[in-house]
Amino acid sequence: MLNKARSRIVSLVISLCFLLVSHSVLAAQISSADFQRVVDGAYKKFKDLKEGANANYIPILDTVPSDLFGVVIATRDGKIYSAGETRYEFSIQSVSKPFTASLIMAQQGPRAIREKIGVEPTGLPFNSRLALEIYDSRSVNPSVNAGAIAAVSLVKADSEKDRWNQVNGNIEAYAGRKLKVLEEVYDSEYETAWGNRAIANLLYNYERLYSDPEEALRVYTRQCSIGINTKDLAIMGATLANEGTNPITGKKVLNSEHVPELLAIMAATGFYDESGEWMYSAGLPSKTGVGGGIVAVVPGQFAIATFSPRLNPAGNSIRGMKAIQFIAGELGVGLYGPNKGE
Repeated sequence: MLNKARSRIVSLVISLCFLLVSHSVLAAQISSADFQRVVDGAYKKFKDLKEGANANYIPILDTVPSDLFGVVIATRDGKIYSAGETRYEFSIQSVSKPFTASLIMAQQGPRAIREKIGVEPTGLPFNSRLALEIYDSRSVNPSVNAGAIAAVSLVKADSEKDRWNQVNGNIEAYAGRKLKVLEEVYDSEYETAWGNRAIANLLYNYERLYSDPEEALRVYTRQCSIGINTKDLAIMGATLANEGTNPITGKKVLNSEHVPELLAIMAATGFYDESGEWMYSAGLPSKTGVGGGIVAVVPGQFAIATFSPRLNPAGNSIRGMKAIQFIAGELGVGLYGPNKGE
């Protein structure tokens, strides 16, 4: 009964994403001046906000300058509108997760995500070990650490190097340029990865991990340590807004028929245990990360990306959330129509 109810919820989210596409098509065309106006407005409105604190459970993240703040909109035809520190490279962290899930979709189809990982929200923190014990699917969804490690292990590869090259190459295809791993971040994160190591071993024990646990952990940690800037992140989101085709390079990264399932996962699980609150206030499929990045997608139109390292207790960038809520409200592009995020 519970599983059927959850399946209905996921189906509803997919339907709502299609509604968002329809809403976008019917909405009046947004001018270049309007895009730049809302980006500038969001930056000005929230740049002096001091709430929250850097993530410190990964020691290196606590050293990122806390006042950095960038806002970028990238449209499906490749136009860029930006304000603030948009070229600073930060670690992508959990924002990488849906993009690796899309690699599994491309290789094995969306069913592999549902059957071998799961698509349900946990209602628990992103690094919860308890979720592995209370949910039959164990990994639950690809937006939490357990599901993301499982996704990495699902990549069809004949070696660890091959696995990494595929994961990295896929994220580079979304960003439209070569990216590098921030090795100091990787070292800091891998050396303190005891919780994630426990998750990987538990998944392996429950037959929900599909490669050697330590290999999956290493590749996953390198994935989270990729350096990216706010413009890159906006282009990654715009690739999904453009039905899986990168608007800068023209490369098809994900088949258009799989984009709705990926956006459904982002809508239901992209903000960890604040996903319901996020959809209530902003109404956009999104993904957040403890490095301070957020990407939000308006299907068929554009993506909004932000970077600010000060987080709330759930691990979400406070200035980034407020900026995206402001832009979505000003442009009236949320799933349920205009919403000021109040």
